[in-house]
Formats: sequence, structure tokens, C-alpha cells
Amino acid sequence: MRNSRRRFLKLLATTGAAGGLGAPGWVFADTERAPAARSEVLELTATEALSAIAAGDLRAETYAAILLGRARSLRNLNVLISQVPEQVLEAARAADKARAHGHLLGPLHGLPLLIKDNINSAALPTTAGTPSLSGNRPRANAHVLDALLRAGGIVFGKANMHELAFGITSNNGAFGPVRNPYDPSKIPGGSSGGNAAGVAARFAPAGIGSDTGGSTRIPAALCGVVGFRPTVGRYAGTGTLAGVREVVPIAHTRDTPGPIARSVSDVALLDAVITGEARALRRADLRGLRLGVARRSFFADLDAELEEVVDEALDQLQDSGVVLVEVDIPNLEALNAGVGFPVALFEARTDVPIYLEANHTGVTLQELVAAIASPDVKAVYEQSVIGPGAIPESVYRDAIEVFRPQLQAAYQRAFDEHALDALVFPTTPLPARPIGQDQTVELNGRQVSTLLTYIRHTDPGSNAGIPGVSVPIGLTGDGLPVGLELDGPAGSDRRLLAVARAVERVFGFLPAPRPPRDR
Repeated sequence: MRNSRRRFLKLLATTGAAGGLGAPGWVFADTERAPAARSEVLELTATEALSAIAAGDLRAETYAAILLGRARSLRNLNVLISQVPEQVLEAARAADKARAHGHLLGPLHGLPLLIKDNINSAALPTTAGTPSLSGNRPRANAHVLDALLRAGGIVFGKANMHELAFGITSNNGAFGPVRNPYDPSKIPGGSSGGNAAGVAARFAPAGIGSDTGGSTRIPAALCGVVGFRPTVGRYAGTGTLAGVREVVPIAHTRDTPGPIARSVSDVALLDAVITGEARALRRADLRGLRLGVARRSFFADLDAELEEVVDEALDQLQDSGVVLVEVDIPNLEALNAGVGFPVALFEARTDVPIYLEANHTGVTLQELVAAIASPDVKAVYEQSVIGPGAIPESVYRDAIEVFRPQLQAAYQRAFDEHALDALVFPTTPLPARPIGQDQTVELNGRQVSTLLTYIRHTDPGSNAGIPGVSVPIGLTGDGLPVGLELDGPAGSDRRLLAVARAVERVFGFLPAPRPPRDR
């Protein structure tokens, strides 16, 4: 497939000036007459598309038109909450005009991006997937979105999500369930389910989601793409109360935006744009790379088919020269339990009202909760955020001042004592399950908590504030994607992405999903 795309880019280069795919007239009508070429365009990664646009071999308007057509034909996946196609095409035409005058808008010149619908955008509503915010029109873009747009990116649309980001199925009671492109009867993961499903289904080459306990990495794993959670505080405004004014929050201590794309290089590009990182990602050599395997914490009670894919992947990494180091992180589960829900539930009660007031929504926390449409989310907010099960401040203080520092220290000891480049483990204990199993799912013959099971591996690193990235490594016998996560020390984001890119080279890209089209 990669060789095929390289040949296609050469074809673009030789035909663009002669009225081929780069010619001004090749928009909706002509794409319908060129299905093979349209399919090749859809397979371009973000960096490949940007190279073609910058070279003049592919017009941004042509590219946007093809993606819009794809989104229309697969609208049954329910990826989008809002989109204005003419806005997308207008921005793409502006990019083409700028290039024609010898000016590139930035490193993302003409690139359409899916934006999770809890990230403030001035051009489209920001609903967080909940009814009471359906009319929420922020006055300014979030800093993270502003950085992408200043670099030449285009808002392709606002992505559907688990309501208020408080879940992992993306079965949204207000806007309907997002569907997994590899099997539309299955969940895409969440809460950034629309982003991952849209990127996997080739609606857009990349996007930006958010992650509190796994919300970029879990859907990336279930949809066969790459999802990155940066160190908390790496992106402007994150990790502080200031950030809750720009992204509809759960908990400022845990929340962070994160890129989702089909390649690690694409994720690294978005990370560099957001942070202003000037240096290119350094190459990491697999030979001698030390990856920690904490079997007790991250390899117990796995789905049998998923475990088979993961075991084979670890064997492939060893064959490529990676050193797998058996490690133990004492008391990880207990320390994580002392941080996770105490922080999320307590800070939701304080952070959400700050967002509502700062954005002039005219909605109170109580009104927002009363209108929640997803039963699982409504139950959590009514019982544990504003109700009788609310977290006492003393428990929250222990979480922040005692358990979180101990959790962070436990991770750092593991990295230091074993000289690890990263920890490696299956992103989720199981692949995608059917839509509608919001409370429990089957795992190894037992019914287990849907939320707690899917976040079992991603949550500890989230609570420690360290970076993590999920890369696809294969498919189960049923054709469902499996992800492998790499977690690195706090602040090691670029090194972690370099390691992930090296790991990605071992496995390559997954075959594209073939979801049924709308008729």
C-alpha cells in the first residue's frame, strides 16, 4: 500500500500540470468519474497529503471535496455532530489561492482536521455531546485549535463523542452512537469516538481529541489508528483551571487534548504544531530499545484473541532487537484507585461550572445534569458529582497530595531502575464490543464493568500525568483492531513518539476498513 501511494504521488506530479488530478475542474463531478484515483487520495496520510498540496500536485479544494464525499457516503457511522461543507471548501480554496501566490499558510497548509466537539471553536457550536450545550457558540477558539488553524489547518467538522466525555463507548444518547468502521455494530471506543472512527474511515487524515483516562488511546486502539496523550501541561492551558474555559472539562488535573491520526508521523506533526516544536522527530533505533513489560498490572485477564495478537507483536519486537524487560510496579492498582475517580468526580463539580460561566452559556451545572441524555452519564453526575455520592474534599486532598505523588514516583522508579525507554502493554484488555453494552461487557465468560475494564490499562498513566501513545498492531480473527500502548516518563513526549514510530515500522498500517455505505 505504501508503494502504491508513492506511485500515485508520482502520477499526481506528472499529471497535475496537464489537467489531471491537480487541475482546477477536478472536484465533485470528476471524482465520481475517477473512483480509483479518489480511493488513492483517501489513503494518503496527513504528511503525504500535505506534501502533495505543497508541491502543487493536489489541490486543497480537490482533497477537501473528496473527503466531504467520503463523509456523506459513510454518514451511517455518525461521526459528525456539526459540519458546514461550504466552509470547508471555502477554506480549502483560500489555501489554494495562497499557494498560487507563492505563500504557504503553515505546516498544515490546507489540511482538513476533525475536532472533538468539546473543544471550543468559534466557527461551529461546541456541544460536548450534551443537549443543554447545543447552542453553545464560543467567542474564540481553544488555544490548541487556534495553533492548528494558524498553521493552515481546516476545521472539517466537530466530531461526535461520549456525552460530556464521561465514558468510553461513544454511545451518545443525544446525538446517537458513533459506529466502528471495522464493524458498524461495534463501539469505536471513547470518549473521542468520532475522531477515531472518522480518521479510520478516511473522513479526514487526522484530528484532535481529548483524554482524561484513555479517551484518545482507547478509540484509537479499537479503530486501528494512532492516539496520543501528551504529558499533562504540555499543551497551553492544560493541567490548570485556565484550561477548563477552552475545553468542556471533566477534571483539569487529568484532562488534556491529544492528536489522533493514521500514522505516528502525523501525530508528531500535530504535536509539534501545537507546541511550537521546531526540531524534527529524531529516529529511534529498535535494536537495544528497552521496553518494560509489567505483566501483573497490564497483561492479566485479556481477551483470548487480543492476547494472541499482543503476544505475537511482542515476539516481533524482540525479533527486531527490542529488549523486553520484566518489571513490577508495586501497589499500582491501589495508588491509581486513590487518584482516579476521587479527582475526576470532585473536579467535575468545580470545573464544569467554570466553563459554563466563562463561555456565557446561561446554563447551570444542575440544569446541565438534568438534561443529560445518556443514562450512564446521567447516573454518574446525579449520584457522584452533585448527589449523595459526591467526593468529600478530604478524599480529594488525599488524592492530590498523597496518592498522586506516590503514583508518579512509582512510575518514575520503574523507568529509572530498569533504564526503560517506555512501558509496553495492550491498550485495552479486549477489542470492540457491540453497541449498547454500556454497563457491562463479556470478558472470558464473565460480565464485567464496561468503563472500568476498558480504562484498566490507560487510566494509571493518565492519573500520573505521563505521556502515552497507542499504535495499531493487528486484527483479531473477527477483523477488529488491536492497539499496543507505549507510556514514557513525564516530559519525554518527543522521545516517546520517536519510539512509537520505530514500533510502527515493525507492524505497518492496518488494512483500511470497508464499512457499508449509505444508499
